[in-house]
Amino acid sequence: MNEILQFISLIPPVTRTYLGLCCFVTFLVQFDIITPFHIYFNWNLIVKELQLWRLVSSFLYLGSSNISFIFNLIFSYRYSRMLEEDSFAFRTADFVFLYLYGAVFMIVCGIFTNTVFLGQAFTIMLVYIWGRRNPDVRLNFLGTLTFGASYLSYFLFFLSILMNQSVVGDILGISAGHIYYFLEDVYPREHNGQKILKTPSILKKIFDPAPLAEVPVDERAGGMAWGANGDADER
Repeated sequence: MNEILQFISLIPPVTRTYLGLCCFVTFLVQFDIITPFHIYFNWNLIVKELQLWRLVSSFLYLGSSNISFIFNLIFSYRYSRMLEEDSFAFRTADFVFLYLYGAVFMIVCGIFTNTVFLGQAFTIMLVYIWGRRNPDVRLNFLGTLTFGASYLSYFLFFLSILMNQSVVGDILGISAGHIYYFLEDVYPREHNGQKILKTPSILKKIFDPAPLAEVPVDERAGGMAWGANGDADER
C-alpha cells in the first residue's frame, strides 16, 4: 500500500488530478452507480437543463470496456506526465492553460460533431504535442514497426481505422494539438518571440506564485543584536 501511495505521490499534480478524476468517474460507471447517460456531452442538456457537469464529466470517462479503459489510462498517464515533467517543468500554470485550451477546443468542436465523450480526443492532443516536441524519439510497435514520435498520433489514427472505430476523436485531438503547437512553438519562433497564446495572469498567481524574497538580516524586525561582549542592543 505504501508503494502505491508513493508511486501516486510522484506523479506531477495536474496529471495526478486529471487521472484521479478519470479513474473515479469510470469506476462509478463500472459499478453502476451512475450510467454514461448521466455524464456524456450533450449541448442541449447543458444549455437548456443547466447540466453543467457534462462540460467536465465528458472528459473523464475513459471507456466502457476494461481494455479501452486501460489503454486510454496508460496513454493519458504517460504523455501527460512526460509533458508536465519536461516541456512544462516548473510551469504548472502554462500546463493548466493547455488543459483549458484543449477542453474549450473539444467542447466547441463537440457541439458540431455530436461527440459524446471527449477524453480520447484530449489524450490524442497530448500525444500530438509531445510527439512534435520530441521528434527524435523512436518508438517501436510490437517489435516490428519503428517510427518517430511525431508520427504517433497519426499511427493511432490509422489504428482506429483498422479496428473499425470512430476516428472523430483522433481528428479532433490532432487538430487541437497542431493548432496549439503552431501558436505556441512555431509562430513565436518565426516572429521574434511574439506569442498569441498567453497564460492568464490569474493562473500564474494560483499555480506559479512568485517565491517570497528573503529579507536581509539587518532589515528584519524585532529581537536583540548581541555584541561580541555579550551585550544586547535592542533593535
